[in-house]
Amino acid sequence: MIYIGVMGHGVVGSGTVEILHKNKDTISKRTGRELVVKKILDIQDFDVSYRELFTKDASSILEDEDISIIVEAIGGIDPAYEYTVKALKSGKHVVTSNKELVAQHGSELLNLAKENNVNYLFEASVGGGIPIIRPLRQCLAANKVSEIYGILNGTTNYILTRMKRAGLGFDEALKEAQIKGYAEADPTADVKGHDAGRKIAILSSIAFGKSVPYAKIYTEGIDKIDHIDILYANKLKRSIKLIARAKRHEDGVFAMVTPVLVDNYSPMADVENVFNAIMVKGDAIGDVMFYGQGAGKLPTASAVVGDIIDVVKHLNATSVGVSGSSSAMTVLPINNFSSRRLIRLSGNNLDIVNKYANEVFKNSTIIDLDNAQAMGEIAILTDTLTEGEVDSALKLLKKKVGAIQILGSMRVE
Repeated sequence: MIYIGVMGHGVVGSGTVEILHKNKDTISKRTGRELVVKKILDIQDFDVSYRELFTKDASSILEDEDISIIVEAIGGIDPAYEYTVKALKSGKHVVTSNKELVAQHGSELLNLAKENNVNYLFEASVGGGIPIIRPLRQCLAANKVSEIYGILNGTTNYILTRMKRAGLGFDEALKEAQIKGYAEADPTADVKGHDAGRKIAILSSIAFGKSVPYAKIYTEGIDKIDHIDILYANKLKRSIKLIARAKRHEDGVFAMVTPVLVDNYSPMADVENVFNAIMVKGDAIGDVMFYGQGAGKLPTASAVVGDIIDVVKHLNATSVGVSGSSSAMTVLPINNFSSRRLIRLSGNNLDIVNKYANEVFKNSTIIDLDNAQAMGEIAILTDTLTEGEVDSALKLLKKKVGAIQILGSMRVE
């Protein structure tokens, strides 16, 4: 019999308990052991059938010698980091869905797990129910991965889908997502791109074998996208997606999270609502895409239980996880990253803005949108330029025109 302690009884923690109970016979057959949740830590009281398992004292789990696996579903850094360190040092395996903790302290905790001959697994921290970490470190281990990119946040993808399909404004779509439980009361981490940034930091660190510091990843969210951006996307036969990307370069890695206009023929354009998709480019396998629900109670809990099963199958192994890298990968300045741009401009005299925009952005195209000038703006689609070249051109344009406003600037694929 294997005893499990669950720390946190929120969405993921309660889902984990539910799956372990509902599928206990199937899980026992697959592991050859009976898995039992012995204690659950939470500061709140819950009216559930297993309320006798609850405790408000973390030490009652951390110091229980019968408990060999801990599910950390608290979230955030404090006190999750403290509890995880104590658990690993005491010889307990830890499974988590905590992307913030993994992104910030993953390498340290992996090495601590290795030192204590236990496992620290976090499949659920990136793609919810999508298996991606295990394939990266096992199935695709023979490949040199050159790039990982995709839609890693279901909340923003839902908002963008509703803006496109239902014509909702950003605020309306966000409110709808909150009502349906897809967005938190404070959606900042999602709509500002921080959630996707943490996830691409985790994935790229595993794929490239060196730590990619989350704090150095260039991040933009979707909170400035409006209905006119959607109209331009439709005009260009493209869809707006929040894309997280890590692209290997000989000098380091380009890592960023930004809204991108993706071609409607791209597989990413068809990923809608709360679904996520992750593309991995390997030198041997080529392009491999992982698709599924990136969030939600049971999909995420499914990944947590999958890690638990992996631990049980390898109880006598020193580690089934990956070691943390002792060195960090150089995150290259975004100024050297190249792409096309759709830039929306406004000014007192749009004819003058148009004239100088064509001079400054050579080989650019004016995108005609019905009533665009009546709305007081024009838009240009640039040639492929580096971020630095775009910034320099915009500074020159401001110098030539004077009063000019940049209403929006999105990368185009």
